[in-house]
Amino acid sequence: MTLSAPRLPLAELIDLPGSRPVRRSEVALEGAVWNVHRDEVELDDGPAVREYVRHTGAVAVLAVREDRGEPEIFVIRQYRHPIATQDWEIPAGLLDVEGEAPVDAARRELAEEADLHADHWEPLVSFTPSPGGLSETIHTFVATGLTDVPAEQRHAREGEEAGMPSGWVSLADAVAAVLGGQVHNGPLMLSVLALATRRGDR
Repeated sequence: MTLSAPRLPLAELIDLPGSRPVRRSEVALEGAVWNVHRDEVELDDGPAVREYVRHTGAVAVLAVREDRGEPEIFVIRQYRHPIATQDWEIPAGLLDVEGEAPVDAARRELAEEADLHADHWEPLVSFTPSPGGLSETIHTFVATGLTDVPAEQRHAREGEEAGMPSGWVSLADAVAAVLGGQVHNGPLMLSVLALATRRGDR
């Protein structure tokens, strides 16, 4: 952790999967959606207790249209109680259907939350939003070739999903909103910057 540390080549900048031995594991708290687990894990300097939320994982969709002269993305505003904020997001949802591939979950969420169907799907980035206390991995996709889901096939939204504001914003304005601190939702921020970088819109 000093200035004398070596410069690493790209090939070494890769995460190394593999669980350390777990001496003991228990459910510390049973929640309505997720449980908090308490593990005693063997680390290099001895055993340590780690508490974390065991999460199913999730998907998020950057729906992109370019039929009005510049790329635009679809956004939804939803109230999130833990941060006491109505934040702008992209369509997203849990990987809570057993055996469902992430891209199929993304298709389902785009239809349910945005009433959109996409002909083309491309993986964008996968990330772990809070690896110190949450096992969640979020897989993001770019969806293009968009059409409206027919009215008779649309998902009936209830509860907090009913009446959520939504709309289209240019990719350039979305990048400006991220860099200007106007939005703070992780999947939206990372997806917007990743797509802009991939397209060369930096």
